[in-house]
Amino acid sequence: MRSLAAILWAGALASAPLGVSLVATSAAAQDFYAGKTITFVIGFGVNNGYDLYSRMLGRHMGKHLAGRPNIVPQNMPGAGSLAAINYIYNVAPKDGTVLGMIDQAAPLTQSFGSASLKADVGKFNWIGRISDNAAVLYGWHDAPVQKISDAYEKELIIAAPGQSSRTLSSFLRNALGLRFRILTGYRGPAESQLAMERGEVHALTQPFSVLRAEKPEWLRDDKVRLLLQVGVDGHPDLKDVPLVASLARTDEERLMIELVAGNSRVGRAVMSPPGQPPARVQELRAAFTKTMSDPEYLSEIRRANIDHNPMAGEDLQKVVEAALKVSPELVARARKLSEYED
Repeated sequence: MRSLAAILWAGALASAPLGVSLVATSAAAQDFYAGKTITFVIGFGVNNGYDLYSRMLGRHMGKHLAGRPNIVPQNMPGAGSLAAINYIYNVAPKDGTVLGMIDQAAPLTQSFGSASLKADVGKFNWIGRISDNAAVLYGWHDAPVQKISDAYEKELIIAAPGQSSRTLSSFLRNALGLRFRILTGYRGPAESQLAMERGEVHALTQPFSVLRAEKPEWLRDDKVRLLLQVGVDGHPDLKDVPLVASLARTDEERLMIELVAGNSRVGRAVMSPPGQPPARVQELRAAFTKTMSDPEYLSEIRRANIDHNPMAGEDLQKVVEAALKVSPELVARARKLSEYED
């Protein structure tokens, strides 16, 4: 099997017009990026997975672009990254000097018809995915629910500070009859974890790699129970933890679960504005792919003890576009079942 870099290189050869040398293309790229700065817009604040992955990539990707531009992070939190999405789509320069990382649920937000979204996320140029988001619903060790099947009979109080966890938890409650009570007043995972230790809530959802990195003692000392993998593809280290799709009783339920939970496949992904020159997009994708195997970058990933499961930009583009092509009837039903009720 060819590497991602080989595939991208083959694509560059195939698309180059006859008589135009790759040396000339490289020189043009060198001229464009020399002395320039790329702004990396992060749709969330600091000290979270989106911020960590974005800054880590930004420290290394510039050296794989001709001209070696500086990449400068810019946090733009607001409305679950809608502020960043709308800025990148409508305002940011469309010349290759802006990258972004936005909420993985952006395709679902568009499918569900958010009035605040002023963009078509399928038209972004998706540069590549650093890792999928293999998230897990976990509960405190003395909670009444010790395995997910218990939640059909016993109440599970879930802290859901984010839109993705609130949407999925609401769907599982409304569509499948799990006895979830969803509390949304906590400001983030850290506050939710403290609430769980105090006994105010029983459970919350987080990326497994984040839980493992931040609270290794909880896993080591059996302080928590891993109840359910809430991503589509699952984590290789959680083979004994059921996948959310396994809860489906019908084909329609399975399709709706894949729609609602499918944002895990987008994960921590890099995109750029629509309307850029195709050659510039190709340069960015090739540089991203090279970064994914950069020894210094990989050393940082290992030290941070976070997941790393890259996807090439062309493949990621197809994932996003496919997520936006679900039948309107199925989307409408899934949206109704995902509505949060206090």
